[in-house]
Amino acid sequence: MREVSDLGRPFEGALWMAGAGLSFVGVNGIVRYLGTELPAAQSAFIRFGFGLLFLLPALWAIRGTRFGPGVGRMFLGRGALHVVAVILWFYAMARVPVAEMAAIAFLGPVMVLVIGGLMLGEGLGMRRVAAVMVAVAGGLIVLRPGLRELSLGHLSQLGATVFFSLSYIIAKRLSREASASSIVAILSVTVTLGLAPLAVMQWQPVRLEQAAWLAGVAALATLGHYAMARAFQAAPLAVTQPVTFLQLIWAALLGALAFGEPVEPWVLAGGALIILAISANTWAEARREREPAVVEDP
Repeated sequence: MREVSDLGRPFEGALWMAGAGLSFVGVNGIVRYLGTELPAAQSAFIRFGFGLLFLLPALWAIRGTRFGPGVGRMFLGRGALHVVAVILWFYAMARVPVAEMAAIAFLGPVMVLVIGGLMLGEGLGMRRVAAVMVAVAGGLIVLRPGLRELSLGHLSQLGATVFFSLSYIIAKRLSREASASSIVAILSVTVTLGLAPLAVMQWQPVRLEQAAWLAGVAALATLGHYAMARAFQAAPLAVTQPVTFLQLIWAALLGALAFGEPVEPWVLAGGALIILAISANTWAEARREREPAVVEDP
């Protein structure tokens, strides 16, 4: 008798996740480089407008699709949450060091744990509570409230993480009713439409260079989500989740080399603690839910 491995293709999954991390760090770097010349809502609108071009095949494929009752409201609700999230994120990214942005964003899965436990009836349990407490400790190490002044940019990134987490929870519910391509494509449409009036109210002249950089943001974000999906297909979260720590290292290097930002040991330590908590909880839940398949040896 032998037990069948359920690790999938771990090396391939790790490579895809590393590629996703590089893409997302590239997104952060471009938005940081663009700075505050354009309002956050306008930058986000242009980015999602370019993103729609990449998603035209998916939008064409889902034309005429009929969804069950209540699904439309979930799509609209998720779009509204995402509009708030991306505005806050673009505002924060232009003002907060790249590594700190990456570290704070890692709190997202922790917030999903709490929201899922309290609102979706998934329960928390001692293991999840312990993971949340360790991750919160990591977040406090990164932010160090009381030891330094927290800027509006830091608070905006925390707010963005909350709204992105709520959006993820709705996406998780939508996954029972719609395909992944439908969820991504419709999100891009609803967010672009939601951002449009806010962008128009604050519209500033856009240089060709700025438009080109924002097109690059859309391309890298699309590539990052594709690479992440491939990582999830290749190997379970218990394998790919720890690889996300590389994203924090790359973000710190990018901030130091491109923008002269100091590499803060507190940020790296706090971010590592957050990722450790998430990874340990992911691994434990995967192990608990796993039902090892046993087959006869030939």
